[in-house]
Amino acid sequence: MRPTLLLASNSPRRRELLLEAGIDFEILAPKVAERFDVDLTLRELTALNALRKAMATARLRPKHVVLAADTLVAIDERILGKPKDNNEAVAMLQRLSGRAHEVCTSVFICHLSEAKSTSFHEISCVQFCRLDRERIGNYLARVNPLDKAGAYAAQGFGSEIIQRINGSYTNVVGLPMEKTIAALAEFGVGAKSVRRGSNP
Repeated sequence: MRPTLLLASNSPRRRELLLEAGIDFEILAPKVAERFDVDLTLRELTALNALRKAMATARLRPKHVVLAADTLVAIDERILGKPKDNNEAVAMLQRLSGRAHEVCTSVFICHLSEAKSTSFHEISCVQFCRLDRERIGNYLARVNPLDKAGAYAAQGFGSEIIQRINGSYTNVVGLPMEKTIAALAEFGVGAKSVRRGSNP
């Protein structure tokens, strides 16, 4: 039997990406506060947060495979997390307007009872369109920015503010599926087989 995968996240975007890939999982999100108060690089900080989330969940269910991830945005070496309110969301989008920035997702997968773990990260470059206050207001009227790093999402209405993405699109959404699928396979977790009808 395949081991049960636990997603240590309440992110609807990560849930949708795993579902689209045909991967069975359950959700057990830990009550772990994401850290921003440490002097780390974008990659190091996302890796730390992913590790803390995964281990908090794995200690509760050591016989399960646990996947945790953390996504952050950085521009001018300044890391942008989730905005605390709408004013901060506006300020973030103004900072990103017309410019390129990095989106980094770190992933940590572990199976505690098997003493097995792996981690990796993906960085994509996102170029924004030029955004005036009206355009930002229109976007925020349709999107909740408070649960999104950098106050935006690539999916949905993202095409209205994003000019192009260089690198993994799913990374910008919140989980780099190309690397994630390969890594999960090493833990015996794979997509459900799809039975295809034969041609007459």
